[in-house]
Amino acid sequence: MPGQPAQPRTPGPEAPDPGARQPAAPDRPAPGAEPAHSPGLTAVVAALAANLGIAATKFVAYFITGSASMLAEGVHSVADSGNQLLLLLGRNRARRDRTEEHPFGFGRERYFYAFVVAVVLFTVGALFSIYEGIHKIMHPAPVHSPVVAFVVLAIAIVLESLSLRTAVRESSEQRNGGNWLAFIRRAKAPELPAILLEDMAALAGLLLATVGVGLTVITGNEAWDGAGSLAIGLLLGCVAVILAVEMKSLLIGESASAEDERAIVTALQAGPEVECVIHMRTMHLGPESVLVAAKIAVRPCDSAEEVAAGIDAAERRVRAAVPIAKVIYLEPDLYRESRADAADPAIRAVRRRPPPK
Repeated sequence: MPGQPAQPRTPGPEAPDPGARQPAAPDRPAPGAEPAHSPGLTAVVAALAANLGIAATKFVAYFITGSASMLAEGVHSVADSGNQLLLLLGRNRARRDRTEEHPFGFGRERYFYAFVVAVVLFTVGALFSIYEGIHKIMHPAPVHSPVVAFVVLAIAIVLESLSLRTAVRESSEQRNGGNWLAFIRRAKAPELPAILLEDMAALAGLLLATVGVGLTVITGNEAWDGAGSLAIGLLLGCVAVILAVEMKSLLIGESASAEDERAIVTALQAGPEVECVIHMRTMHLGPESVLVAAKIAVRPCDSAEEVAAGIDAAERRVRAAVPIAKVIYLEPDLYRESRADAADPAIRAVRRRPPPK
């Protein structure tokens, strides 16, 4: 029913064909929907190189010293290396062309592989470290050549710090002065939050391993080495849960940022052909691709040709204001304020983000 914003009509075959008004096919994922050098690529590559080197040195140290903490850290680094490969795989697969079965493309594969990273971090990293720690506490074994362990830990701390510095530098360009927790919560590119959490957990784990080996050497009680491994496992478990929760939210589908939604509403209402935005829904189809579906109020006296031309103009304004708005569906309607349901999230998205004065 016209003017009933609480029950929007889903854009479908009966609506005006968006393709007829989009000669450039802007909703095509490739080329350009998932840029090869989008945020996070450098951080992933740097982390992969660091973790491969760290894993090799840790396993050498484990075979020499027999330290459970070193073994846990070695497995942790192997898991991290596999995680970076999964993130790179997800980026590559996300750039595939859309198909009839997947008409919106494959951009969200990056979220899927980042979720797999969380699963690997929990199962391979956390559970193994916890098991090894408990085993070492129940069956203590001496730590041989602790100097080797300390040297390897120092090298690993340096390499991990360099990797973290790269991730922090790339993330700083994206967080726009916001705090780090908000960045991890709101980031749409999954690689940067994943690498940040991994690197911070890795540095904390190295410090825990150092403390565990150090207390074992000082006290002569091998249980401290196992306690270090146990602490590393609990830390990795916490990081894996945080990452899984964030990736689950992105997989389900998150809206565009408040700034982008505000810019979209402003662009839609910037022309005389749109009286107002009745309601709007947005969803990330990938880190660099947003779906926009909005019902717009048009003038009752406009002809079909004028409405179609107005929608064309409105879409051009939106794409100019928010380039990642790759897929846009606009439904013309007549607005009656008395029928607006203020509890509808699609209406709140418009009302709580009015155009800036």
